[in-house]
Amino acid sequence: MEFEEKKQQLMSDINVTPLVDVMLVLLIIFMATAPMMRQGVKVNLPETESRSIKSKDEPLVLSITKERQIYIENFKIEISNLNEKLEKIFSNRKEKEILLESDKDVPYGFVIKVMSHVKAAGITRVGMITEPLRK
Repeated sequence: MEFEEKKQQLMSDINVTPLVDVMLVLLIIFMATAPMMRQGVKVNLPETESRSIKSKDEPLVLSITKERQIYIENFKIEISNLNEKLEKIFSNRKEKEILLESDKDVPYGFVIKVMSHVKAAGITRVGMITEPLRK
C-alpha cells in the first residue's frame, strides 16, 4: 500500500473578509460617536420649546459666556473687533447666517448689543441656540 502525499499548495490570495469586517465595525463606531463630539465654548443655554433649524451649510456659531466673553467658534474676540472679523469671515460666504448661543445669565442688553454688531456686519440671518425643555 502506497500512501500518496498530496502537497498542499500555498494560497497567494489575500483574504479580505476579516479586513472588511473590522472596517465596518470601525465605521459604525465612528458614525455613532461623531454627533457626541461637539466642541466649543461651555455656555449654560436657556431652555425653550422650539424646533431645530434646517440648514444646507454648517453655520458659524457665535458664543457669549457668563463673563460676557465673545467667541467665534472657539476663538475669543473683543466686541470692538466683532464687526471687522465677521465682515472678513462672511465676505466669501454665500449664506449670511450665524447662530448665537448665550449663557442664560448674560443680561439681555449685552446680547442685543452683540446682535447689533452682527447686523452691522451685514449678516442677514441670526438663529438662537437653546436647550430643549426637560420634562
